[in-house]
Amino acid sequence: MINDTGRDTIRYATGRCWLGGILVASSASGVCAILLGDDTDALARDLRQRFLDADVIEDDGDAVRHLADAIDLVEAPTRPVVLPLDPRGTAFQQRVWEALREIPAGSTASYGDVARRLGEPRMAREVAEACAANALAVAIPCHRVVKTGGAISGYRWGVRRKRALLQREAA
Repeated sequence: MINDTGRDTIRYATGRCWLGGILVASSASGVCAILLGDDTDALARDLRQRFLDADVIEDDGDAVRHLADAIDLVEAPTRPVVLPLDPRGTAFQQRVWEALREIPAGSTASYGDVARRLGEPRMAREVAEACAANALAVAIPCHRVVKTGGAISGYRWGVRRKRALLQREAA
């Protein structure tokens, strides 16, 4: 939603889940960020850095309702995503993120697998970069992408969280 200043407004709420701190932010179009970390103040600073051209406001309305839905998703990642999403990225990132949403809970794919699904077999590194740019933890399940051979590699919110999410989904 564009406000009186001509800027986008992003509203957010923070809470706790079994993975630690969680921040959920939404625009007029839907949830644009689900961030995980140890320190919710640091998550709020990260959000402001991501949306420099927006007014970022802590909110106790829709953001809190979206926070509850996001925590439910973290708690039970096999549930379908019911949140309205507003993923922001390049056209290629959008394609990658859509492909990630097709990886079933409890399964993984390599960066190369995702690149091949997109018809871009030489773009595994770019797939990894799109995963790193994903601001919608769990809703766009970049944690399900691993190295060829199944090794767990980087995750924007920490390898420990990635491993824990994968273990929970496999259970």
